[in-house]
Amino acid sequence: MSGLIEQINSLDSSVKLIVAGIGLLMAILLSRFAIVKPWLKVVKMTSAEWDDELHAPISIRLYAFIFIGGIDFSLHWIYPEDGEWVASLAPLFSVFYIVLTTSLTSVSIRHIVPAISERFKHKSSVTVSGSNYLIIFMFRGIVWFGGIYLALSEMGIELFGLFASLAVFSIIIGLAMQQTLGNIVNSFMLSLDQPFEVGDRIDVENLTGSVASVGILSTKILTYEETLVVIPNNTLVNSIVINHARGGGDGVARRISLVLDIGVEYGEDIDHVKYTLLQLMRECPYVIDEPNPRVLLNELGDFAKVFRMYGWVKDYSDEWVAKDWVLKSIDERFREEGIGIPFPTRFNIGQEHKSTTNVRKKDASVRLARMQMIKEDKKLREERESARKELEEIKERLKDIELDKTERNLLEETSRELERIISMFEAGED
Repeated sequence: MSGLIEQINSLDSSVKLIVAGIGLLMAILLSRFAIVKPWLKVVKMTSAEWDDELHAPISIRLYAFIFIGGIDFSLHWIYPEDGEWVASLAPLFSVFYIVLTTSLTSVSIRHIVPAISERFKHKSSVTVSGSNYLIIFMFRGIVWFGGIYLALSEMGIELFGLFASLAVFSIIIGLAMQQTLGNIVNSFMLSLDQPFEVGDRIDVENLTGSVASVGILSTKILTYEETLVVIPNNTLVNSIVINHARGGGDGVARRISLVLDIGVEYGEDIDHVKYTLLQLMRECPYVIDEPNPRVLLNELGDFAKVFRMYGWVKDYSDEWVAKDWVLKSIDERFREEGIGIPFPTRFNIGQEHKSTTNVRKKDASVRLARMQMIKEDKKLREERESARKELEEIKERLKDIELDKTERNLLEETSRELERIISMFEAGED
């Protein structure tokens, strides 16, 4: 073997160049069939997408690394006696290695960080857009800054003097761009805190609309009138933001509560009115069944008994359509049931306002509504007691220190949901 190596080393430079070219080609082909293709089969078998997207960039950089490394090795082998000019190329090859390593690290951060962020995200959190692009941008910027600094150092270019000369200039630019830098920093804070996502409907600065985009300097909101409003991130961070898309709780985006106050005359029966309104909420095609709609007596006003209707609309874009349907149906159903809505009226003495037939029909409706509301109240009490018992059982199970993490998270999530249901029962809300 040693004799063969000596014979190869004694070849002419032109022959060595051909051998080096053939060896470099074989190394690239070997890496393709021994590393790249088997790795592609493995990543295709997994359900994750990030490794599929990462395969091509890493493969290209692997080929580049083999090609540059092969040239470096070949030059040292072909021209062992001309060490000066070959040695002069060493910093250039080092720069290539540093840039390739930096590029590989940067592209890995681009694909792996979102996957890690998604993996450790809580199940009940609402996330529409997924990964935090600003954090990824900063990480990649730091990696490239370090890589370029090392590459320039290999070339004999020192940056400390340049940094010192730019320090004063940077301070001046920072003072001049104080508002702009504040917007950039606050965009980073919004990315960390995530009070809303693109597509959420929010209220901010007496303005209601859907979030169209969140940028480095500003957030754009599209109002009901299809007007695009640009709000600086500084203003947004210092304002109270109401996010209607998170109102559904339990990580249900876009769900929104529909709350209506309806006043009736003092002479109306409470059970009759509650049952009528409850039936309307259940018949509404836009109101979902879970959580259950509720109707409660909310106020005894100066001129009316005020009932509050609670329901959940699946998508907040249907809120106004649902409200229109409910109000229209209330007007029609109240006429059928003989339920009066108070408004200023003038009566003539001796005038009979209601016929005997209408009174009898209304009395029958009142009796039926009372019976139904008794059943509804009984069902409500049973659901509340059942929720309390289930919550106590879950709390007992959570005391077990041997529970695995997945089961514990599931029980804690169920516990929070039961506590929310019980609090709604007790507070008269849904």
